[in-house]
Amino acid sequence: MVAAAVILDPRQPIAGLADSKLLEPAERCRLADLIRERAVAYAVAAADHAEIDQLNILQATLLAMHRALRALKVAPQHVLVDGNRLPATDGLLGLRSAVAIIKGDVCVPCISAASILAKTSRDALMVQADTLYPEYGFAQHKGYPTRAHLAALDRFGPTPLHRHSFGPVKSRLR
Repeated sequence: MVAAAVILDPRQPIAGLADSKLLEPAERCRLADLIRERAVAYAVAAADHAEIDQLNILQATLLAMHRALRALKVAPQHVLVDGNRLPATDGLLGLRSAVAIIKGDVCVPCISAASILAKTSRDALMVQADTLYPEYGFAQHKGYPTRAHLAALDRFGPTPLHRHSFGPVKSRLR
């Protein structure tokens, strides 16, 4: 689970920000470069497969969000989060407000930017995983349960990177 936090610079707007899932991979990468170049601050953080298995996907997502917020080099005054739950905001000095916005990645530029950085970072991790476990095709399906991924799970079983609590993996544990 990868999450990001972004503080955009209002003096350097970035055209084309949108929900990362709606963007073509090349456009996501182009925008990710612009975000890293123009943002006042950004951070990317994760919760690994063991944390997801231990906590559950929602709590691991909130943990990754919390880590990203804490990693910002500039303290945020206002936090806007995609979804209907807020991560813990303890330790964020100067924080005035935090708001969860359902489908925020579609309509709020800083959330769109965070979604783009999180997705491109996660995709890069999947490409790295592909070098360790090329038979799984992580570089192509990016860890999503496609037919090819499920077929690899059937043939080779789960890798140490797989979340054992995820249904398609859990049902294939040997």
